[in-house]
Amino acid sequence: MDEATPIIELSRISRSFPRSRGNDLLVLEDVDLTLRQDEIVGLLGRSGSGKSTLLRIIAGLIEPSSGSAKCRGERIDGPPKGVSLVFQSFALFPWLTVLENVELGMEALGVAKPERRKRSLAAIDLIGLDGFESAYPKELSGGMRQRVGFARALVVHPDLLLMDEPFSALDVLTAETLRTDLIDLWMDRKLPIRAILMVTHNIEEAVLLCDRILVFSSNPGRVAAEIKVNLPHPRNRLHPAFRKLVDSIYARMTQREAPRPARADALATNGVGLKLDHISTNVLSGLIEAVAGEPYHGQADLPALAGALQLEADEMFHIAESLQMLRFAELKEGDLELLDAGKRFAQMETDARKRLFGEHLLRHVPLAGLIRRVLDERPSHTAPAARFRNELEDYMSESYAEETLDTVISWGRYGELFAYDEQAEMFSLDNPV
Repeated sequence: MDEATPIIELSRISRSFPRSRGNDLLVLEDVDLTLRQDEIVGLLGRSGSGKSTLLRIIAGLIEPSSGSAKCRGERIDGPPKGVSLVFQSFALFPWLTVLENVELGMEALGVAKPERRKRSLAAIDLIGLDGFESAYPKELSGGMRQRVGFARALVVHPDLLLMDEPFSALDVLTAETLRTDLIDLWMDRKLPIRAILMVTHNIEEAVLLCDRILVFSSNPGRVAAEIKVNLPHPRNRLHPAFRKLVDSIYARMTQREAPRPARADALATNGVGLKLDHISTNVLSGLIEAVAGEPYHGQADLPALAGALQLEADEMFHIAESLQMLRFAELKEGDLELLDAGKRFAQMETDARKRLFGEHLLRHVPLAGLIRRVLDERPSHTAPAARFRNELEDYMSESYAEETLDTVISWGRYGELFAYDEQAEMFSLDNPV
């Protein structure tokens, strides 16, 4: 391959998916990306921002709806040669040994058995599983199984390694060990690859591993910012420059964005069609209490708070933004600051908390207001969930509509705005059982 030719070149990539109701759902819009040799590039963003969809376009597993996608200067039409993918799930065949799982990709490529065996044993040794060649997946820990996934991807000597949140299914210590091993092998040039493109929603992981980070916004997914990481390896999480960069990315990802045309219809309904994240009221209450107490006294730095509570950035964003929507807190430059209502909530007893939460839910979450209004206006004071689910599906996917409805049901019950019968899928103004 000519070193001057980018390994991956994407221009104005968009991708839509059909919905059962209304227009197609736009997941990616006008994404540009160039990946060159000797780079580790991270795609960082919230869940649902289209990162994994973009990775699958590059892997040739799905086609873009529009735009140009090239690998080594050639249009991507099916899986490109020299590209391997490591999944979030381990994706191993349980009836095959470690060695057989690693050999499988080369067998499909027609590599002779002696060469398959030689390269597989070398890859297994490289990723630290020497001695486990005859073991079956059920005999391995999660970290060991993911190492098999890496070996299987590396054994074909790809130019490009694609990684879709490869550490997110692992415990904290195992994930940290694998990240360290991966970057050590990369820096020592022991990996038979020329570039790495990884999807993550973990900000510290992106800063720890990547040379460049593309920050994605959501609904639809776009590249909101490109950040160069000019820190030498090995990188120290506690170094001031590392912390400063992490803080700046948190601040960037918590900035409010102007509404986009794709959401105009939802906004025209006064926000009824905006997605809600399914966060329990216990979690919302717990975060308010944490920020109100020591050592934050009502204002907390998000990275520090996420670390103290052992929450991933994506989880922290969803909780914090729910509190912001409910007007209990405000996000400012990567900090979460309690508003007066949040401070009062933290000091209240249970019944008073419920009343205050219900008031804010009715005032600031239009879907909750719509449900209550319909119930008040109907003589029976009842309404089927399908009436609101169908309306939501005009603005979002079926799964997001279901999550949004589940969220407003949970929040509305807590705030005692309405009751809900799970079996009948019916809202009512009866007292909750």
